[in-house]
This record gives sequence, C-alpha cells and structure tokens, in this order.
Amino acid sequence: MSASLPGSRDLPASRHDLNTYWGRVKHSAEIADPRTLFTSNAGLEHAKTLVAQYKQEKMPSMTPELWQAKKTVDSTLHPDTGQPVFLPFRMSCFVISNLVVTAGMLTPGLGTAGTIGWQWANQSLNVGINNANANKSTPLSTSTIVKSYLLAVGASCSVAVGLNSLIPRMKRLSPGARTTLTRLVPFAAVASAGVLNVFLMRGEEIRRGIDIFPHESEESRREREEAKQQLEPVGRSKKAATLAVGETALSRVLNATPIMVLPPLILVRLQRTQWLSQRPRMVLPVNLGLILTTSLFALPLALAAFPQRQAVKATSLEQEFHSRGGDGGLLEFNRGL
Repeated sequence: MSASLPGSRDLPASRHDLNTYWGRVKHSAEIADPRTLFTSNAGLEHAKTLVAQYKQEKMPSMTPELWQAKKTVDSTLHPDTGQPVFLPFRMSCFVISNLVVTAGMLTPGLGTAGTIGWQWANQSLNVGINNANANKSTPLSTSTIVKSYLLAVGASCSVAVGLNSLIPRMKRLSPGARTTLTRLVPFAAVASAGVLNVFLMRGEEIRRGIDIFPHESEESRREREEAKQQLEPVGRSKKAATLAVGETALSRVLNATPIMVLPPLILVRLQRTQWLSQRPRMVLPVNLGLILTTSLFALPLALAAFPQRQAVKATSLEQEFHSRGGDGGLLEFNRGL
C-alpha cells in the first residue's frame, strides 16, 4: 500500500470517513474493485510514482488522478512489504477466485468425493488468501504454513462429511427440511474451518506479536512529515495480534454467511418453480448468478466490519505499552485482511 512507498508525507487514509461503518464499506468496495486487476505493470508503476511524488511533497494536494493512483496501489500492494499481492489472492480478485469453488461446494447432490474435493479446494484458496494478506511483521515458516493448511483441510472435510452423513438419519424432519439442511452443510464447514484457518495461518502473530505504532494527531503528523521522519513502531504486541486475528476470523464468517446461505436457499425455492424445474440445465448458471451477486455485495460489508488500520487504548495492551500511547493514549496496528 501507499505506506510502503518512499516519502515521509502521509496520504489521506481514504476519501471516505473510516470512522463510520458505511465509510469503510465504500472504502472496502474500492479495494475490492475487480477493475483494478486489469492494471498493467506500467499502470502500477505510474500509480506508485504519483503516490511517491505526493509523499515527497512534489504534489501539493490530492487530485482525482492521485485518488485513482492510491486506489490502484492500495488494492495491489501489501501494506507491510510494498510488494504486489499474488493476483488470485488479492481482495480485488476475491469474488472471482471464490466463485468457482463456492459454486462447487453448493452444487446439489454432491457425493462424499465431491464434498471432500471442493472443501479441499476452498481451504487451499483460503490458505493462500490468508497468508498473502496477513500482517507481514511476523513471517510464517513453510512448515507452519503446511501444518496449518493440512489441519484446515482436515477440519472442513470432517465437518462437511460428518454433517452430510448425520442429516439423513434425522427421520423426524420432513424431506423439505432435510433438503434445506443439506444445502447449508457447506456453510457450516466453511465457517468453522474458515475461523480455524485464519488462526492457524496467523498463529505466529499471536505467539510473537505484531508491530504497533503511536497514534498521531494531525499536528504531530505534520511535524513528523516536516522533519522527514518515518513513523516508527514502539514494539510488538501479542494482545494486538490476538485482536487483529480474531477480528479477521470474524470478518471471514460475516463474509461467508450470506454467500453460503442465501444462494442455496433461494435455489431450493427456484427449483420448485415450473420454469426452473423444466430447465435443469439452467440450474448451474442460475446458481453462479446468485453466488456472484451475493458475493459482490457481501465482501465490502464484511471487510468494513473492522478498520484495517486500527487504534486501541495503550492500556488495553501489554503493561510495557501503557505509557507509550500516542495522541489520546492510543496505539495503532495493521489488522491485515
């Protein structure tokens, strides 16, 4: 992101008010905009140049072109490393990357092999997204990534297969109720394994802590920028890491809930209509359309649940940071996506 580019002058965090939920929704929609995926290498370099010029005070103020450059940078580069996030794992590609695996998991009538295969594919994608967008101040070893990956895959497959075998035994339920519950099995598997996946992939952050920074007032920020100084961390906090990982796990559930619940329930209803029952070949495209539409709306709403750059009271963290808060006694950290 822009914070990783040269220059001591900070860009405005967003053109929207990030202190409000709807402001964060609008900001998240920009980060998740799939159109940024078509930015060429030359376009990205041009955007980085514009952002760097502003940070080095060669541009006096934000312009529409500079806002677009910031959007390109924020949706492409990792805020800690300054390197492009691998394209399939960017938040701007999240809807597209998830479309195929989600459709696969929600396909009616999957057998055991199909259930395991699609749950494996989904958790493989989740591992890539979680690792690519995690806070990079605490890197993960390859062995930790592999162990976390295998545990997450095992958890999701166990939940899915276990629930699929349990539901047919519920004889007191009507056939319609059993059908509805069967369609919701992928949600239960994705939600439970998704939370586990985040904690496993980012567990090293909790064990070692993440970088935290003093919160700045506008005046102190200007003074630092005039002195050509970078904002330096005051240390590493395990409590901040626990909060960051926990909120990220919850946002994954918030994102998965409408995507994994609404399309299958709507599809059950549509399959009972005369139009779709007479056109079985339309089930797949209708399912894909429902998932795509829901995903486009759900992702910004889930990402905006918690600020990415979060400020907390210094007294809520470890004792060593209680007297090291910045403006208002606050400390900041990058939650990650």
